[in-house]
Amino acid sequence: MSLLYTEEQKALLALVREMAENEIKPHVKDADEKGECPRELFKWGFDMGLHMLEIPEEYGGTGLSYETTAMIFEELAKVDAGYAITFVTTFVALRNVILAGTKEQGQYFADKIAPGGFAGFALTEPNAGSDPAAMRATAVKDGDEYILNGTKTFITNGALADVFVGFFKTDTTAGHRGMSAFIIDADAEGVTVGAHENKMGLRLSNTTDLIFENVRVKASAMVGPEGSGFKLALNALNLSRAFVATLAVGIMQRALDESVKYAKERKQFNTPIIKFQMVQQMLADMAIKIEASRCLVNNTMRMMDQGIMVQKEGSICKTFVSDCAQEVTSNAVQIFGGYGYSKEYPVEKLMRDCKVFQIFEGTNQIQRMTITGVLDKEYK
Repeated sequence: MSLLYTEEQKALLALVREMAENEIKPHVKDADEKGECPRELFKWGFDMGLHMLEIPEEYGGTGLSYETTAMIFEELAKVDAGYAITFVTTFVALRNVILAGTKEQGQYFADKIAPGGFAGFALTEPNAGSDPAAMRATAVKDGDEYILNGTKTFITNGALADVFVGFFKTDTTAGHRGMSAFIIDADAEGVTVGAHENKMGLRLSNTTDLIFENVRVKASAMVGPEGSGFKLALNALNLSRAFVATLAVGIMQRALDESVKYAKERKQFNTPIIKFQMVQQMLADMAIKIEASRCLVNNTMRMMDQGIMVQKEGSICKTFVSDCAQEVTSNAVQIFGGYGYSKEYPVEKLMRDCKVFQIFEGTNQIQRMTITGVLDKEYK
């Protein structure tokens, strides 16, 4: 079973596959050990236009559908999901501007990215993860400007981004209704990048703290009306949750590819282990979960392309796929046996990389609360 790809999609995927295997894969092991991705390694992605895939044509981007863009990044995630998410995070920030920004803001954002730039999405704080309304970062009006203060944490592309979409309290007494979103240049005076996180997985992805100290932005940098930031962030994350699930599908597919290859070569009792029933069951279960996940992602992408906000569907997609990824990569390590636990073989890295998919973009526990909340409304 596979998706019914168009000829254009097949051509794009073949091009990405070839270039990722030749240009990125040879550097992944070294970059993973160092916990960083050299800036020059992204040049290939820029040359391919990966940074412009989701930017609308009216702003100079490719304007590909969510469906096709997701397929491309699944292919890239087979080689390295951390590399892929560096590009994907630009679109996480972009969606806020597309959903609520002006045309001028959309063009400004696109112009920052087009020369070969990245963006970041600055929402999470040390004491405000699953509860973003508890954020302490503030934006105080001063004439035709706002003064931003606060610390953000676990910010993907923190040290790489040229522009951020950041969230701050414009009214500290209004709870989630007091949050507002702003476009912030990374080189604005008062923006400081903290230390890079030494992460378990996705180590080619840059993740840092961001410190905002009396950062001044024009009032025109606010995305949407004042106080609309919480709703905007949730709507953008509805789309992003489903989208990052495609990276987990890529990780799973790589795990299956490596496992089948190894099971055909590895012999015990003079027999390839792929002939053993229990190994066959693990491989079959892996294939089942991957195909179900890919189809779920694809259907959700098609809904998004129709303009549906996928509040429930995005949460279902992200939760199901990331939970499947835990089992699939764990089974891959099991099939490799002791070698699976060794860094000399690829599957231990895949297992490390996929864990965070149950955590970021909202933990799977929060996703289940979201799903149930929508069900409660639907059945009234």
